[in-house]
Amino acid sequence: MILDLQKIAGFCDYFIIASGTSNRHVNTIAMAIQDDLAKDKIKSLSKVSPHDESGWVVLDFVSVVVHIFYKPVREFYSLERLWSDAKRVRIPRSAA
Repeated sequence: MILDLQKIAGFCDYFIIASGTSNRHVNTIAMAIQDDLAKDKIKSLSKVSPHDESGWVVLDFVSVVVHIFYKPVREFYSLERLWSDAKRVRIPRSAA
């Protein structure tokens, strides 16, 4: 899910919220995003610990903040509800 925060927050423009099926899956997703964007010299201000067991990894790319959750942790914190004033950005199926 992508939330457009441009009109309601001053610290970033977008949240990307994703889920993994385990803590290991969450860390793998985060590391894959970080490694893929590093190829284009885009680096996160935060780093992924491969042994993180929190169930929530945040990658801060300044204007875009990526939250990757283990599903039960995502349901508990419910960022979508917390930021319910944010516009949801739809991605065309062909782009996904």
